[in-house]
Amino acid sequence: MINPVQLNPERVTEELSKFGEKLAKGMQSLKEVRDVHYGASDKEEVYREDKLRLYRFKSAHKTTEKVPLLIVYALVNRPYMVDLQDDRSIVKNLLAAGHDVYLIDWGYPDQSDRFLTLDDYINGYIRRCVQAVCKRHGLPSINILGICQGGAFSICYASLYPETVKNLITMVTPVDFQTPDNMLSHWVQDMDIDLFVDTLGNVPADLMNWCYLTLKPFRLLQQKYVGLTDILDNKAELENFLRMEKWIFDSPDQAGDAFRQFLKDFYQGNKLLKGGLSIGGKAIDTRRVSMPVLNIFAEQDHLVPPTASKALKGIVGTKDYTELSFKGGHIGIYVSGRAQREVPPAIDSWLRKRG
Repeated sequence: MINPVQLNPERVTEELSKFGEKLAKGMQSLKEVRDVHYGASDKEEVYREDKLRLYRFKSAHKTTEKVPLLIVYALVNRPYMVDLQDDRSIVKNLLAAGHDVYLIDWGYPDQSDRFLTLDDYINGYIRRCVQAVCKRHGLPSINILGICQGGAFSICYASLYPETVKNLITMVTPVDFQTPDNMLSHWVQDMDIDLFVDTLGNVPADLMNWCYLTLKPFRLLQQKYVGLTDILDNKAELENFLRMEKWIFDSPDQAGDAFRQFLKDFYQGNKLLKGGLSIGGKAIDTRRVSMPVLNIFAEQDHLVPPTASKALKGIVGTKDYTELSFKGGHIGIYVSGRAQREVPPAIDSWLRKRG
């Protein structure tokens, strides 16, 4: 009879011994690890309004590009992912390339922000941040880098105020919200958004996090924690892991009315792609996005599939449209070693060719 499980007692004993040693070293590493911090680049606050803060990053390098770059991040996570740590920072690499980089930090909405709308975010906050940066530099227009949901906001903003955007860069940005491979979209198509928001007010961050984690439950709720045992005895790797965990679970609540409109008009109505979208009573005509556009998407993105991003090409009015495909996922495009080598240099090169 063939034994389907071939176990070598000596090998099993050896493996268990090594695992025990690794756990013992891991316990020591955990004792030595303190609270992890984020942020590789110094920054200064240059504008504030309500809970929003506009930061300008300080550079140790000479700024050679005259037109500054404003990063517009999503509402659903904290923006420090773009400057997570010294060896994982898109911002640091852009500063080193000679760019002047600004960032909008939306803060943490509370119940007083429940009735903020997309009009407040796009025609209000983003517009006034752009005005603040333009005024500081004496320029009529600046470069904008919109990320994920912030990219969708940036497209809307650029269509409403094209004269203030010199170049538009979008990164892992959804444009077609109903591609067949978008699981998140399938979940919300028949959702009663009004009942959801009217019941909850603001949408709790923990609920949003749970939804995102359950998109890949084996990978994000089991596999990565099992894999943690492999790095327990490496303090630096352990700190990297904890820093990512801190970012994942440091999400802000979502302002109720803004969430309502985003789900109904973007996900359920797919109006950014199909048309009919208006923000604050102003029609969004994406053909007015006439400035040069660089669209960066991730090939293994499970939140914003490549086809959802590549739809941008068909709706903008510019003749200067460039796509950059990144071999990685939605998070890897910010923090992986490949991202540090490829994404900031690509942005720098593209911008320099356009002044």
